Amino acid sequence: GYDQSAALVENQVLDWMKELLFFPSDASGLLVSGGTMANLNGLAVARNCLLGTDYREKGLQSGAYPELTVYGSKETHSWIYKACELMGLGRKAFRAIAVNDDYQVDIEDCRKSIEADIRAGKKPFCLIGTVGTVNTGAIDDIEALRKLADEFDMWLHVDGAFGSMAALAPQSKSLVMAQSKADSIGVDLHKWGYMPFEIACVLVRHPDVQTATFEQAPSYLVAEDRGLSVKVTQFADKGLQLTRGFRALKAWMSFKQQGTDLIGAVIEQNIAQANYLKSLVEREDHLELVAPVSLNIVCYRYIVEGLSGEQLNRLNKEILLRLQESGEAVPSQTLLNGKFALRVSITNHRSRRSDFNILVDESLRHAREIIEGDWLQ
Repeated sequence: GYDQSAALVENQVLDWMKELLFFPSDASGLLVSGGTMANLNGLAVARNCLLGTDYREKGLQSGAYPELTVYGSKETHSWIYKACELMGLGRKAFRAIAVNDDYQVDIEDCRKSIEADIRAGKKPFCLIGTVGTVNTGAIDDIEALRKLADEFDMWLHVDGAFGSMAALAPQSKSLVMAQSKADSIGVDLHKWGYMPFEIACVLVRHPDVQTATFEQAPSYLVAEDRGLSVKVTQFADKGLQLTRGFRALKAWMSFKQQGTDLIGAVIEQNIAQANYLKSLVEREDHLELVAPVSLNIVCYRYIVEGLSGEQLNRLNKEILLRLQESGEAVPSQTLLNGKFALRVSITNHRSRRSDFNILVDESLRHAREIIEGDWLQ
């Protein structure tokens, strides 16, 4: 916590992150283990901003506060449920809002949910926008969420676990520029920053609020105006951990050795590869996209006339398993509007276009073998 090398390096990394993610230079921040902890930090700060310092003394059990509610799309990562449970809000505090055809949060549905909760005597306190959803890579309309948050005097937190790093990509950064309007943001550096586990970052636009949420002042940590503890950097006052590792070093070394231009270029390459895979899928009569391609995630499936929805799901699951077991490619899976899809998340700097040619060719080959072999019967 004092002005040792670890604290100085972390402050430098945080300054870089504020610049890269378009946050103000006087914003507060902290390096944490991953997206869940970064997002939990932002949500906790949002709650404390609404309820004030008395909440820390009284707690929710005092009955002094109304039931709190938080809103995000049904595509929001599962960290939100862990956070609501841990913070004593309960899973039911999260309103999973419907999405539109682009898998973005439906703004009008969100508004209606907020208004209904207000009429019921509840207190909406936070909106969550996602920059790069896990399932499809969708980017919520952050501008619209900012207006909605302002209308109802709510906090706007952005979960940018991997998608926010597109800010480094020269041609694609416009996709995520609106994240700068958030009150807080969480982003993983070990995902699209190509850094080792475990390192993530939370930034808070209003520095005093983050400190007011977590600070403690035991006698052995009080800052003085002389000696070793002059103007100390107390990262413990910005998050849950008191004992913290030197995770800032890997980010500092990575930025110094690779540079943000190189990292941004590889992110741009991954986005271009996703669009290339999209074009391969659209070229094949028996393949279809199951969701729009927003960033670096492509969800597709094999289709054939005469099969039911359940049979198509079984067919595509079998294609996926054969691809994985053969070692030809390792896509993952997801279910979108009841459709089983092969999900390809492209975050490897070694990926080449030829890899995606093989993926599509082998997907088609396995599908033909399954159908010809009467596996579906």
